[in-house]
Amino acid sequence: MSSSPAVVLLSGGLDSATVLAIARSQGFQCYALSFDYGQRHRVELQMADRLADALGAIKHSVAHVDLRMFGGSALTAEIDVPKDRPDSEMAHGIPITYVPARNTVFLSFALAWAEVLGARDIFIGVNALDYSGYPDCRPEFIAAYEQMANLATKSAVEGATLKIHAPLIDLTKAQIIRAGLDLGVDYGLTSSCYDPGPNAEPCGHCDSCLIRAKGFQEVGVPDPALARSSH
Repeated sequence: MSSSPAVVLLSGGLDSATVLAIARSQGFQCYALSFDYGQRHRVELQMADRLADALGAIKHSVAHVDLRMFGGSALTAEIDVPKDRPDSEMAHGIPITYVPARNTVFLSFALAWAEVLGARDIFIGVNALDYSGYPDCRPEFIAAYEQMANLATKSAVEGATLKIHAPLIDLTKAQIIRAGLDLGVDYGLTSSCYDPGPNAEPCGHCDSCLIRAKGFQEVGVPDPALARSSH
């Protein structure tokens, strides 16, 4: 158990909510960091704010980074979000919903805030199983970034060791949901959809919705976020 400060990347989605709950369960004083980066599913930021409060974050900050200036992704450009793709298709290649360098950018901001806070721990909800096509969700990337962070910062030069925690990286979506439920996460406060409606109602057809639905089905409990679809 730790009472040390930690920066937790919080998107407002299922995975990051679970990671925040895990960090809190380990006793960290959590500073949640979200990003308004021009994403089409910006409604997730409302969820992130509620989650930070519900899960006991010390502070929740939102950084503004306009990744739409580069585009290159269905999440940051006028490119259609893929819908109803079969598992076999999702398992191969890098999907158009990949945002170039997103996790590199996000971790850089988290690293800066960690230095200011005197925090030696950063938590991120990357997952290599469900999103195997995302290069910045792999264990190799996290390990390489951690090595870089311990070369690039004043605190590391002065003797601190920074740790990047990715507790979900080898878990299935069902395992992630079970872990969160055990920690009391209210998944009704999360939004995973890449193309949600104005009230955060999920489309039910994008890759993220399909993977989430499969996870809840395997756990055998209803997804509380689906209640938004009926309003």
